[in-house]
Amino acid sequence: MKVINLGEKNSLLNTFVAQMRDKKIQKDSMRFRKNLERVGNIFAYEISQTMNHSIKEVETPLGIADIQTCDSKVVVACILRAGLPLHEGILNFFDEAQNAFVAAYRKYDKGEDFHINIEYCSTPDLTGKTLILADTMLATGASLEIAYKRLMEDGTPAHTHLVCPISSAYAVEYLQKHLPEEDVTLWVAAVDEELTSRSYIVPGLGDAGDLAYGEKK
Repeated sequence: MKVINLGEKNSLLNTFVAQMRDKKIQKDSMRFRKNLERVGNIFAYEISQTMNHSIKEVETPLGIADIQTCDSKVVVACILRAGLPLHEGILNFFDEAQNAFVAAYRKYDKGEDFHINIEYCSTPDLTGKTLILADTMLATGASLEIAYKRLMEDGTPAHTHLVCPISSAYAVEYLQKHLPEEDVTLWVAAVDEELTSRSYIVPGLGDAGDLAYGEKK
């Protein structure tokens, strides 16, 4: 699995991530959602450069222009609910993309032990398409692995791009061991070294779902 950290380059992406992390700025849920959407825009643009393109003739009022345009059929997927603003940002750039949604969450057993539950998955046929699977936070990597494997039951994509802006070093290593070496790329904006005993990323940014949509029970 290839890993691309866009945060290692100087760009506006880091400004948006900094605002998402800032405990004062992130209190504005609309601003938090907008920043996540803008982060999705940037990832979508970068991913588009890896896709198949060919020259198309476009008729203008004055003649014919030859333009390289994207040929890849895209499916944009996200893990509910924190991934929704990120999903929207990616979808803004892939107008004709199909969509998929996975509901996955931590189910705590005893103490700090938990397992991942998937209660819902809606997806088109993925065969031969480019799958972009988005989730804002990548803590242990377990939920993304399970969501990925569930989606693979509905066809084998030509390539899968995993978009996870804030990731832990543990999760990156975990996915490298548990997902295919070929045809999968992980895109991140930051890799944080610490993961607590309750699998929270430090410094992280808190609970992305709560920050975007309000606290849940």
